[in-house]
Amino acid sequence: MLFYLHQKKRCLANWGNNAQHNKLAQDFDLAGRIIHQHNPQIRVFTILGICYGKTQTSLHTKGYWKLVGQNFWTFVSGNISLYKEIIEPIGFRAKQHNEQFMKEKGKILNKMTGEFISAYCKNDGGIDWNKLVEFNSGNYDLEKIRFI
Repeated sequence: MLFYLHQKKRCLANWGNNAQHNKLAQDFDLAGRIIHQHNPQIRVFTILGICYGKTQTSLHTKGYWKLVGQNFWTFVSGNISLYKEIIEPIGFRAKQHNEQFMKEKGKILNKMTGEFISAYCKNDGGIDWNKLVEFNSGNYDLEKIRFI
Protein backbone atom coordinates (compact mmCIF):
# COMPACT_ATOMS: atom_id res chain seq x y z
CA MET A 1 0.00 0.00 0.00
CA LEU A 2 1.40 3.40 -0.95
CA PHE A 3 0.34 6.58 0.84
CA TYR A 4 1.64 10.00 1.90
CA LEU A 5 2.41 10.92 5.51
CA HIS A 6 4.08 14.18 6.51
CA GLN A 7 4.78 15.04 2.85
CA LYS A 8 6.55 11.69 2.30
CA LYS A 9 5.32 8.72 0.27
CA ARG A 10 5.09 5.57 2.39
CA CYS A 11 4.72 1.92 1.40
CA LEU A 12 3.37 -0.78 3.74
CA ALA A 13 3.21 -4.56 3.35
CA ASN A 14 3.13 -7.71 5.44
CA TRP A 15 5.17 -10.78 4.43
CA GLY A 16 6.51 -14.04 5.85
CA ASN A 17 9.44 -16.29 4.95
CA ASN A 18 12.95 -15.44 3.70
CA ALA A 19 12.10 -15.82 0.00
CA GLN A 20 9.17 -13.48 0.53
CA HIS A 21 11.41 -11.00 2.37
CA ASN A 22 13.85 -11.08 -0.57
CA LYS A 23 11.00 -10.47 -3.02
CA LEU A 24 9.64 -7.72 -0.77
CA ALA A 25 13.05 -6.02 -0.74
CA GLN A 26 13.25 -6.25 -4.54
CA ASP A 27 9.72 -4.85 -4.92
CA PHE A 28 10.44 -2.03 -2.46
CA ASP A 29 13.65 -1.19 -4.28
CA LEU A 30 11.90 -1.14 -7.66
CA ALA A 31 9.01 0.97 -6.34
CA GLY A 32 11.47 3.41 -4.77
CA ARG A 33 13.45 3.77 -8.00
CA ILE A 34 10.29 4.31 -10.05
CA ILE A 35 8.97 6.94 -7.63
CA HIS A 36 12.38 8.65 -7.48
CA GLN A 37 12.65 8.70 -11.29
CA HIS A 38 9.22 10.27 -11.50
CA ASN A 39 9.95 12.84 -8.80
CA PRO A 40 13.58 13.03 -7.54
CA GLN A 41 12.53 15.34 -4.64
CA ILE A 42 10.48 12.60 -2.95
CA ARG A 43 12.40 10.64 -0.34
CA VAL A 44 11.00 7.11 -0.20
CA PHE A 45 10.99 5.06 3.00
CA THR A 46 9.89 1.44 2.66
CA ILE A 47 8.26 -0.19 5.67
CA LEU A 48 7.22 -3.71 6.60
CA GLY A 49 4.17 -3.21 8.82
CA ILE A 50 3.16 -5.98 11.22
CA CYS A 51 -0.14 -5.57 13.07
CA TYR A 52 0.86 -7.20 16.35
CA GLY A 53 3.97 -8.08 18.34
CA LYS A 54 6.56 -6.42 20.53
CA THR A 55 9.61 -6.39 18.24
CA GLN A 56 11.36 -3.04 18.37
CA THR A 57 11.46 -0.81 15.29
CA SER A 58 14.48 -1.65 13.18
CA LEU A 59 16.06 -1.08 9.81
CA HIS A 60 16.18 -4.50 8.11
CA THR A 61 19.43 -5.54 6.45
CA LYS A 62 17.59 -5.52 3.13
CA GLY A 63 16.93 -1.78 3.45
CA TYR A 64 13.35 -1.45 4.71
CA TRP A 65 12.02 -0.45 8.11
CA LYS A 66 10.15 -2.96 10.26
CA LEU A 67 7.32 -1.52 12.39
CA VAL A 68 5.50 -3.88 14.75
CA GLY A 69 2.46 -3.65 17.02
CA GLN A 70 1.91 -0.27 18.68
CA ASN A 71 4.58 1.35 16.49
CA PHE A 72 2.83 0.15 13.32
CA TRP A 73 -0.61 1.41 14.40
CA THR A 74 0.82 4.74 15.57
CA PHE A 75 2.61 5.17 12.26
CA VAL A 76 -0.49 4.58 10.12
CA SER A 77 -2.87 6.58 12.33
CA GLY A 78 -0.87 9.12 14.32
CA ASN A 79 -2.70 7.81 17.42
CA ILE A 80 -0.33 6.27 20.00
CA SER A 81 -3.24 4.39 21.67
CA LEU A 82 -4.97 3.05 18.56
CA TYR A 83 -3.48 -0.43 19.03
CA LYS A 84 -5.58 -0.77 22.21
CA GLU A 85 -8.62 1.19 21.01
CA ILE A 86 -9.26 -1.10 18.02
CA ILE A 87 -9.37 -4.36 20.03
CA GLU A 88 -12.92 -4.05 21.38
CA PRO A 89 -14.53 -3.07 18.03
CA ILE A 90 -12.63 -5.86 16.23
CA GLY A 91 -13.74 -8.39 18.85
CA PHE A 92 -17.36 -7.21 18.59
CA ARG A 93 -17.33 -7.51 14.77
CA ALA A 94 -15.72 -10.94 14.97
CA LYS A 95 -18.41 -12.15 17.39
CA GLN A 96 -21.12 -10.86 15.02
CA HIS A 97 -19.77 -12.98 12.17
CA ASN A 98 -18.58 -15.98 14.16
CA GLU A 99 -21.91 -17.89 14.16
CA GLN A 100 -22.28 -17.67 10.36
CA PHE A 101 -18.60 -18.54 9.90
CA MET A 102 -18.93 -21.66 12.08
CA LYS A 103 -22.05 -22.75 10.17
CA GLU A 104 -20.29 -22.41 6.80
CA LYS A 105 -17.13 -24.05 8.14
CA GLY A 106 -19.21 -27.01 9.35
CA LYS A 107 -20.79 -27.41 5.91
CA ILE A 108 -17.42 -27.44 4.17
CA LEU A 109 -15.93 -29.81 6.74
CA ASN A 110 -18.88 -32.20 6.33
CA LYS A 111 -18.66 -32.05 2.53
CA MET A 112 -14.90 -32.68 2.49
CA THR A 113 -15.20 -35.48 5.05
CA GLY A 114 -17.91 -37.14 2.96
CA GLU A 115 -15.80 -36.89 -0.20
CA PHE A 116 -12.76 -38.32 1.64
CA ILE A 117 -14.79 -41.22 3.07
CA SER A 118 -16.32 -41.95 -0.33
CA ALA A 119 -12.98 -41.93 -2.14
CA TYR A 120 -10.50 -43.31 0.41
CA CYS A 121 -12.30 -45.37 3.05
CA LYS A 122 -13.30 -49.02 3.20
CA ASN A 123 -16.83 -50.18 3.99
CA ASP A 124 -15.91 -50.64 7.65
CA GLY A 125 -14.84 -46.94 7.87
CA GLY A 126 -11.10 -47.59 7.94
CA ILE A 127 -8.81 -45.67 5.61
CA ASP A 128 -7.78 -47.51 2.43
CA TRP A 129 -4.14 -46.48 2.62
CA ASN A 130 -3.26 -48.02 -0.74
CA LYS A 131 -5.86 -45.84 -2.50
CA LEU A 132 -4.79 -42.74 -0.59
CA VAL A 133 -1.07 -43.23 -1.23
CA GLU A 134 -1.78 -44.04 -4.89
CA PHE A 135 -3.70 -40.77 -5.22
CA ASN A 136 -1.02 -38.78 -3.42
CA SER A 137 2.16 -40.32 -4.86
CA GLY A 138 1.29 -42.70 -7.71
CA ASN A 139 3.09 -41.42 -10.79
CA TYR A 140 5.05 -44.38 -12.15
CA ASP A 141 6.25 -43.72 -15.68
CA LEU A 142 9.85 -44.91 -15.64
CA GLU A 143 9.11 -47.38 -18.47
CA LYS A 144 9.14 -44.32 -20.75
CA ILE A 145 12.79 -43.66 -19.91
CA ARG A 146 15.63 -45.84 -21.15
CA PHE A 147 18.48 -45.84 -18.65
CA ILE A 148 21.96 -46.66 -19.96
